[in-house]
Amino acid sequence: MATVRRVRRVIRKFDPWTVFKVSLLLHVVFAAATLIGLLLMWSLVERAGIPASLDRFLITISLVDEGSVFFDNGSRFTRVSVFFSVVFGAAMTLLTTLAAVFYNLTSDVVGGVEVVMLEETLQVPATPAPSPPDPGPDVSPEDSAELPTMAGDRWWSSF
Repeated sequence: MATVRRVRRVIRKFDPWTVFKVSLLLHVVFAAATLIGLLLMWSLVERAGIPASLDRFLITISLVDEGSVFFDNGSRFTRVSVFFSVVFGAAMTLLTTLAAVFYNLTSDVVGGVEVVMLEETLQVPATPAPSPPDPGPDVSPEDSAELPTMAGDRWWSSF
């Protein structure tokens, strides 16, 4: 049987250094996953021949000169993707850390955020302690005194 009680907790402070470390790790992983996804997408688009088709289309409608290539071999796309991934990761880490600092400043004035939680405690019915095992009919009372028991601090030394 479980009993449930309502408990109110107040979050008054976030440690900015901890927020920085967690945020940095989270955003680095997110930026790496996004970068890998973008590069895979670009390789699929390039294998399908879409950039070359777009170049021919832009030449046809006279937006690009005949000799120029708007979509190169992907090096520009890779450089831009890496640049924006690094900038996004650094900016979001900075903003998250600043948000923690601003939260700490405002929680000093306001008192923090109050959270109501349900705390569940299990009540296990009490069972009697197990009785020591019966040494059996072959053991005499004198020999049973030599059997190891759990009653001492060194019951294991007889093994």
